[in-house]
Amino acid sequence: MEKHTNEVEDNQMRALSWKTRVSYGLGDTACNVVYGMIGSLLTIFYTDYVGISAAAIGVIMLISRIFDGCSDVIMGFVVNKTHSKYGQSRPWILWMAIPYAVSAVLLFTVPHTATNIQLIYIFVTYNFTATVCYTALNLPYGSLSAMMTRSSRERDMLSIVRMALSPIGRIMAVTFTTPLVKLFGDDQAAWVKTMAIWAVLALLMLITCFKNCEEKVKIKVVKKEKIPVGKTFSALLKNQYFWAVLILWMMQNVITSITGTILPYYCKYILGNDTWMYSVLYMVETVTLIAATLCSPLLLKRLGKRNMSLIGCVGCLIGQFVFMVKPESFYWLLGCCIIRGICFAPLNSVIFGMLGDVVEFGQWKTHLRQESFIFAIGSVGTKLGNGITAAVLTQLLAFSGYVSKAGVTTQPQSVVNMIMNIYKVGPLIVWVTVVIILLLYRLDKKYPMIMKELEEREARGEL
Repeated sequence: MEKHTNEVEDNQMRALSWKTRVSYGLGDTACNVVYGMIGSLLTIFYTDYVGISAAAIGVIMLISRIFDGCSDVIMGFVVNKTHSKYGQSRPWILWMAIPYAVSAVLLFTVPHTATNIQLIYIFVTYNFTATVCYTALNLPYGSLSAMMTRSSRERDMLSIVRMALSPIGRIMAVTFTTPLVKLFGDDQAAWVKTMAIWAVLALLMLITCFKNCEEKVKIKVVKKEKIPVGKTFSALLKNQYFWAVLILWMMQNVITSITGTILPYYCKYILGNDTWMYSVLYMVETVTLIAATLCSPLLLKRLGKRNMSLIGCVGCLIGQFVFMVKPESFYWLLGCCIIRGICFAPLNSVIFGMLGDVVEFGQWKTHLRQESFIFAIGSVGTKLGNGITAAVLTQLLAFSGYVSKAGVTTQPQSVVNMIMNIYKVGPLIVWVTVVIILLLYRLDKKYPMIMKELEEREARGEL
């Protein structure tokens, strides 16, 4: 019996193959095809191609994020109750792959009819995509990493590979979408055709992820009890590092939402080019981010997750001040995008490794293991952060007098000033917040002691 237990423990701590790591990363590449569109180009599609007001889109996205947050909590409990031959989290990748691909295309098939009907259609399809399909796919995908291994290093490597490959989805969705839309006719039908291509590729990547990633973490305890919902939430409230990582994860998504949403408007109305400039800026920053992420293991070994993330985010803060020197210069902005890509990579690469450590810390502190629930509530926070950010950005544009109409090439000076101010001040708020949280983060130093004590407890049949 002891020999079998040791074999199970060794299997849970064993190094994962590169095939497994890459396959896992491709799952996030697929997720980011749609998430990249929602976080960047979807707003400009609705305003400049369909003709819906920015204010209306902002309200829809904010209300939808509330529903989306509720669906995350529900999905966390659903995953926890899931028992299949494929495990708890893994089967959802298979079950939701096709609905997810279909929902992505439906986002862009807004009918040419009365505005009220269009708004209803946008609300329904947006929620079908984000609240239902994306949640039922991405939340189990995120918690899967904590079920594949208990090795902190291997979770870090999964996170690094994931965050190196996930931007490829955004590259597909953002950098190449605008040129393809222009190629296919620069109308709504062109957007539908382009999204259909990305949806098929996403489907193939999800199947690859499902096929090559297995759940290996099996924790046997003497006593199994049904945990009340109140006790589950109470345990999470006591996990201070969960809230720290939640804010970091939220800010990571907020900065992506700010730059992704405003940059297309910035290129179109300030730099005067909405095709190649935006594509070049996004491509250069993203490729730089990928390259720097792949180098992160070297820094991780020397500095640890917290220290390398802190140094990088201080660099991002400095880079934002550099941008303010010549904000209307394309080449100056290009250089700042490179700085941001390099400096954002450390935190970006290990954020999900941090969440895995939070799972172990929570078990150590509260005697409850909450993989799916931690990822679920974390996802709620990030989605609400994104929803609030999108709503604030669109309301600010509407307040400044943004003209939502197909074919518009110029905006009032008040709108131009607002776009400039958002792109200047928004990132500053994010980076200051992140630096403060990282200065207070201490889990890296405690982690070896925590794992040693968990091993001893589990050997006694205790959580």
